[in-house]
Amino acid sequence: MFNYLIIAALAATVVVVVIGIVTMAKGGDFNRKYGNKLMRLRLVMQAVVVILILAGFWFEASGGL
Repeated sequence: MFNYLIIAALAATVVVVVIGIVTMAKGGDFNRKYGNKLMRLRLVMQAVVVILILAGFWFEASGGL
């Protein structure tokens, strides 16, 4: 269960990072308007992934299902 959640969160993080990098490379109005928000979203997504990984480790160590 946690494995699929972790993979989905990782994939979403990668998508946000790629969109942010492409936006920064192009520049322009979109980058000025959303570049900072995308990088903040990346940070939140990475925190979610770390929390999910730690929760998965804890769940497995406590016996799991």
